[in-house]
Amino acid sequence: MKILMLTWEYPPRIVGGISRVVHDLSGRLIKDGHEVTVVTYREGNAPYFEIDKGVKVYRVDNYMINPNNFIDWVMQLNFNMIAKAGEIITKEGKFDIIHAHDWLVAYAAKALKDAYDIPMCATMHATESGRNSGIHDNTQKYINDTEWMLTYEATEVIVNSNYMKREMQRLFGLPFEKINVIPNGINMNMYNGIEKDYDFRRRFAADNEKIIMCAGRLVYEKGFQHFIAAAPKILSGYNDSKFIIAGKGAMLDELKAQVNYLGINNKVYFTGQLNYKDLCKMYKIADVAVFPSTYEPFGMVAIEAMFAGVPTVVSDVGGLNEIVDHGVDGMKSYAGNPNSIADSVLALLYDHRLADEVSKNAKAKIKNLYNWNKIAQDTHFIYQKAICQTMADKQKHQIAQENAKKARRKEGRGTLIAFRGREALA
Repeated sequence: MKILMLTWEYPPRIVGGISRVVHDLSGRLIKDGHEVTVVTYREGNAPYFEIDKGVKVYRVDNYMINPNNFIDWVMQLNFNMIAKAGEIITKEGKFDIIHAHDWLVAYAAKALKDAYDIPMCATMHATESGRNSGIHDNTQKYINDTEWMLTYEATEVIVNSNYMKREMQRLFGLPFEKINVIPNGINMNMYNGIEKDYDFRRRFAADNEKIIMCAGRLVYEKGFQHFIAAAPKILSGYNDSKFIIAGKGAMLDELKAQVNYLGINNKVYFTGQLNYKDLCKMYKIADVAVFPSTYEPFGMVAIEAMFAGVPTVVSDVGGLNEIVDHGVDGMKSYAGNPNSIADSVLALLYDHRLADEVSKNAKAKIKNLYNWNKIAQDTHFIYQKAICQTMADKQKHQIAQENAKKARRKEGRGTLIAFRGREALA
């Protein structure tokens, strides 16, 4: 197949989890014999065009005109994506399928689908309503409506968890059979050549301290505030603990103020944004990983930690709740409950046998369920389903048009006979 991926982030640009998902999925589809072209946003000094292990990557700038707000910025980006994709189609011919990732490329996906008559799939990685616990202002409503439009226009919709499938049905009223659950995967070579680096570890903690880490965007729904709130109870039960928070985001100052208020500055280390290699190293040196999100459609960071062999604690929401079996391949805590987080962390720190057992089971589970070989094959099946459905819809439309023409002709003949009959009587 010739596949067009539309995404607002692709390495080296990493905003959230979409970037790595598109990168790894595209790379696996190439290995399966497909042709993949990515159109994305250009950030920094990234090249306008490159071939990334077989994947053709085209990057576009945004307009030189400064937008009024983020919504205008996204719309301007979509215009440039349409222009670039149209240029590629003119040179290289039509694509078999368009795969759009989230609302940020919705207008480009719809325009290209309609202009070139190409079937379109959409992956919804999260929803505005979920991120904000509802819709509270006009900007959020606009994004929510755009998400609805994208899922309506897509022939098939892909989500990464059963939780997200239920959310799609609840928010947008999508038909059950239109929503396909395909989890995100992990690169099985992610930790090749990366061992526990003690010099790296000493940058963050003393040798006697257990590292309890948390990584992600520093935003409310990721639950870092609950992670910090759990620290005093963990320290009271296991004083030789060090809390590492990796990531950047709007809540940084607020979280630092919380740490200062609790008087645990010497026990909490904010690393800032770690590059990919350093993040892998961090997983390898951690004793416990905690992901206390209050909203999480999937939970890629948990998959990465589990695959690294770190005993992992997750909150019992969304995709995280589906990934971990409590006490079997990880531990769960009640979402938004620092006491529950502390209890699960302390259970792993106290019981080495439990920690070893859940780590071993987690690694095996990730290898079996979250490898890109299977995920790429499942995605290709959805592409085929979308193409067949589009062809079937066209045939139905053609039949309806032909039936309408026949009805009009029949009505016209009836009118003529009636007119001639009145003429004869006259």
